[in-house]
Amino acid sequence: MNKFINAILLFLLFPTMAMTIYVGFDLPVDFLKTTGAYIPYKSEIFLGLGLLILIINLRRSIRRWMGMRIINQTDRFRWNVPVSSNRMKRIVVYNLLEAFVLGFIGYALYTITPLAIVPAAGYLFCTVDNIVFLMVGGIGKKFRAGVTSKAVIVADRDVVLAYFTGLRRVTIHQDSVYFHYIKDLQLDFPLDCIEINERDAFFKALNDQIDRDRVFVTTERT
Repeated sequence: MNKFINAILLFLLFPTMAMTIYVGFDLPVDFLKTTGAYIPYKSEIFLGLGLLILIINLRRSIRRWMGMRIINQTDRFRWNVPVSSNRMKRIVVYNLLEAFVLGFIGYALYTITPLAIVPAAGYLFCTVDNIVFLMVGGIGKKFRAGVTSKAVIVADRDVVLAYFTGLRRVTIHQDSVYFHYIKDLQLDFPLDCIEINERDAFFKALNDQIDRDRVFVTTERT
């Protein structure tokens, strides 16, 4: 999900940056027979792009904060631990890198032209949210993985959720656990989010929640 959201934000960046450059530097727009400063409805275009960016970032933020809230209700879980130290290092690096890039984009948009304040605010919101989310989750060890009676979940930079309903097979390949469902649906769960010394407990909790008469489970890596 996180990669998908970033891809959408990158896609929206191209028309936003193009509009910002044309307006900010008053470049000629030949097919409209005008220049950037006189593009019709430019304020409305910036507003529309900015609201799209803000809504996308807001939805991702709500999903991540809700995931953190749910995973930290540890009394509802059969098994629940903080993510591995290696996973935590990647979370810090990726969140800070993402915050820096999106913050720079927001700053650049507003610097080129103040008319781009709404798109800039959309990107800057993501920067602030990333930093606050990282501080709360990292300091409080709130990035966690768990097993409930209905699903397995990891909540850190993104929320990965795999339900047991409709499950037919569980396999391991490299550093992922694959959940195979009816109608050829497949979901993967990152095994590297769990410390090595916690993996036996994870698989025991997983096996305890699965109907072994209907679901084939292998803990052998392929």
